[in-house]
Amino acid sequence: MPNEHIKIMDIPFVNITQRDLLKGELYPRLQESKTSYIVTANPEIVMYAKEDKSYKEAILTADYIIPDGAGIVIASKVLKKPLKERVTGFDLMIKLLSHAEGNNLSCYFLGAKEEVVQEAMKRVKRDYPELKIAGHHHGYFDLEDASIAERVKEANPDIVFAALGFPKQELWINKYMSGFKKGLFMGVGGSFDILAGNTKRAPYFWIKLNLEWLYRLLKEPFRWKRILKVFEFIFRIILFRK
Repeated sequence: MPNEHIKIMDIPFVNITQRDLLKGELYPRLQESKTSYIVTANPEIVMYAKEDKSYKEAILTADYIIPDGAGIVIASKVLKKPLKERVTGFDLMIKLLSHAEGNNLSCYFLGAKEEVVQEAMKRVKRDYPELKIAGHHHGYFDLEDASIAERVKEANPDIVFAALGFPKQELWINKYMSGFKKGLFMGVGGSFDILAGNTKRAPYFWIKLNLEWLYRLLKEPFRWKRILKVFEFIFRIILFRK
């Protein structure tokens, strides 16, 4: 049965729980060595796609666009087409790491500063000692540099976590994924910073109440411009609804 999609500003979000996405979709695709492209979209990404046609085209090629951001879930409720739940990119990455370790699958880590990705690898090796790490590379390279994609391809990973930040991570995946015979590709934003311990996730209580954005704003006040974008997004959704 095809997955249901909820369109928010022309972006079709897959309406599925994290559990069903993993067990019913991603794990089987990994087992069958199919290529898969996941976009973890928040309000900023949706707003950027509205303003940039080439970026919108890049994310619309994804197999799954998941609601990574409380604002997306709130917007779906305002539009009276509620998504089943928020599916965060970081939580999905952690589940995939655990699955990969238990099923002899390899992961490639692409993105962040060199020292950040090195520290993240230490944490991954500590928490997932049996995980096959296909390789890693920092994110400071030009999008047109095809040699990076060739390096990743030679490593033959089952999963590629691209922590390049948007729009670069989605543009990179869209540009180079067709050259791979297999692999689950997912943009994971600043997740390597969390793995490395440089950024702390909000406590579970804040996440449960969809207030992770407020926690991060209190911890990192310089993010206020990004938060304003979220409010602009919600405002546009309300106007559209009216």
